[in-house]
Amino acid sequence: MISDNTPPPPIRAALFDMDGLLIDSEDLYTQVTNTLLARYNRPSLPWSVKAQLQGRPGAQAYEIFRAWAQLPIPVEQFHVEQQALQKELFPKTNWLPGVLDLLEGLQKRGTHMALATSSHRFTYDLKTAHLKEVFDRYFKDEHKILGDDERIPKGRGKPAPDIYLLALSTLNKTLEEQGEQPLKPEECLVFEDSVPGVEAGRRAGCQVVWCPHPGLLNEYKGREKEVLAGLTGEHREDEEEQLRKTEVDVQEGKQRVGMPGEIDDGFGRLHALLENFPYESYGIKEPAT
Repeated sequence: MISDNTPPPPIRAALFDMDGLLIDSEDLYTQVTNTLLARYNRPSLPWSVKAQLQGRPGAQAYEIFRAWAQLPIPVEQFHVEQQALQKELFPKTNWLPGVLDLLEGLQKRGTHMALATSSHRFTYDLKTAHLKEVFDRYFKDEHKILGDDERIPKGRGKPAPDIYLLALSTLNKTLEEQGEQPLKPEECLVFEDSVPGVEAGRRAGCQVVWCPHPGLLNEYKGREKEVLAGLTGEHREDEEEQLRKTEVDVQEGKQRVGMPGEIDDGFGRLHALLENFPYESYGIKEPAT
């Protein structure tokens, strides 16, 4: 874990979450969920519960949701009705403010980029088909990691670090083929909106930008530093046991991969928006002219 005040190194790569970070799909997820809840006379989803669902693999998120919602229908029926609403709404996703300028700015500055989303292929395609040209401009296919990627062990979705370590490995494979210096985790900047996603980035040994929905930020008011260190979250008992079993017992720079960070260690920052991103403060240089 981080144990001194040495500043983090300059950033060479950016690893992106997608839902609620690049595109507005989190609000559409909420719309789908609240439509189903209203259909069965249940209250709307509060942020105290939604905060636990964000960023997690679908099966894990559903179990947390089911325990709260207590819907009078079997899981199979829920998924059928949910999928019908998703097919209607997900093709309407759009970019969130500042995202396109950020992606272009990072590309111009030579920053390597990868996508690491918990969305499975079916929902990923629904949400991105009409945005494919832009996604392909900034993320090569081999650098797009989805939640159902077979290389991610079962049960190792966020907040475990595996998806970000896998994204990093794909970038390093490309760099190796090009004869370039490989990336270290601490040279990667993870962009996340969810609390489990921030923890995943910190456990991967990366620096993290947390850009949460205002509702989520309000839910964690007063605990922002814990989130940025990767030290928060709910329903963590099973996750902690699994993480302890599979921690990578090697040093990566100052931080052991598999472990969260510490309060005020400089590896996590809160950004309310992605507009006017402060590249230089992360050591991301303007392109040489």
